[in-house]
Formats: sequence, C-alpha cells, structure tokens
Amino acid sequence: MDLKGKVALVTGAGSGIGLAIAEAFVREGIHVLVNDVSDSAKPVAERIGGTFLQADLSDMAAVRELARRAVSVKGRVDILVNNAGFQHVSPVEDFPEDVWSKLLQVMLTAPFQLTRYLVPGMKERGWGRIINVSSLHGVVASPFKCAYISAKHGMIGLTRTVALEVAANGITVNAICPAYVRTPLVEKQIQAQSKTHGIPESEVIGKIMLEPAAIKRLIEPEEVADFALFLASDKGKSFTGAAHLMDLGWTAR
Repeated sequence: MDLKGKVALVTGAGSGIGLAIAEAFVREGIHVLVNDVSDSAKPVAERIGGTFLQADLSDMAAVRELARRAVSVKGRVDILVNNAGFQHVSPVEDFPEDVWSKLLQVMLTAPFQLTRYLVPGMKERGWGRIINVSSLHGVVASPFKCAYISAKHGMIGLTRTVALEVAANGITVNAICPAYVRTPLVEKQIQAQSKTHGIPESEVIGKIMLEPAAIKRLIEPEEVADFALFLASDKGKSFTGAAHLMDLGWTAR
C-alpha cells in the first residue's frame, strides 16, 4: 500500500480487534509491536513476525515504560493503535469503584499517556497516525456500562482535541466506532448481559446486542482492521478528528 517499513504499536493485540489489526498491518510490511497484558500473546507476536511487549495498562508507570520500550525496538513508533479494553456490566449503584478506576485508566488514561509520549517523535518526522478504537458506545449509551461508555465517549474527545493540535505536523488522529464485534470480549458479555437483563443467554445477541441495528449480524474483527489500515495509509490522509461509525445502521433511527 504505502506503509512498508513503518512501525506500529497496537495495544490489546493478543486477540480480537487488536489481533486482526496487527495481522493486517504485518501483511502491508509494517513492523507491529504487539502489546498485551498477558504473556499468552507472545506466541501471537512470534507467529505474525512482530515484537511482543507485555504491559499492564492499568498501571500508569507501566504505560510510561511501554512507550519507552516501544521506541527502543526500532527507534520510533509511526502508528499508534489504542485498542486495549475490557468491560464490566452492572447497575451504577452496584458498580465497583476500583473497577471504574481501572477501566478508565486502561481505556482512556493509557491512550492519553501513549499519545503524549509518542507524538513528539511523530512531529519530528512529520508523519504519524493515531487510531483509537472507540465504540458505537462512544456516541450512544446503553444501560449498565457506565465506566465503559464514559471511557469510550472520552476517547472521542481525546481524538478530536489531539487531531486539532497535530494536524500541521502530518499526523492524523481518528476514532473507529464499531457496533458489536465478534470478539472474546463480546462473547464474555453474553453471560453478564443475560444476568443483568434477566433473559436467557440465547436471547442476548438478538434482543440486546442487535435489536437496534438495521443489519442483524455481528461485525467481524477483520472489517475493523481493514478500516484501520485505510486510515493508516495515504488513502486516509484527509481523515482526522473524526469518530467513524461502523454501527450497522444503529444510529440511523
């Protein structure tokens, strides 16, 4: 495409959307720094020819160290994909405060930190791409996900603000906002949603996840990866500061 030799840091790349993005990037000649909280992602990095960088993004000091280690591998990071995340489903009055803090650190503060530490190098080189994997829930809300939805809304605000600050330096900043994607994270939600809403697990996808959507299917991770690749390439150089909906028609109503 136009990306051979670039270096990308993808957080939460051990599975799901992050893995699909990492694989798509590698196919275009990008060297991918595969970050995940678990060492189980190390074989993933080896399989695709990337470099594994373990870090727990719930620890601010670990995020700072991740940024340093990422730059040390190839001397630079050209593309940052903030993808790592998790969910907790419960009513606000029962929502654990420690989970709230951890979730916001992983899904909002860590992306801010990595952006803060890696933008200077992108400015020096006059080129960079920051891709934040937000969510449909970055623009709309659903019950019982107060921390997740707060973080995803915040990520869009971060995207828009940084885009305005770095546009003159050849750097684009975009958020991808998919509806439900077929990932281990979504699969884990089914049981939690069943319990919270009081319906059988077999009804969660149709009645909760897809009921508002016009297209009645889950999005495949590779679809999100293809769009991330477009945004990283020169074909996407005119896109910045935007929250790109991949919502299956959810918000058309």
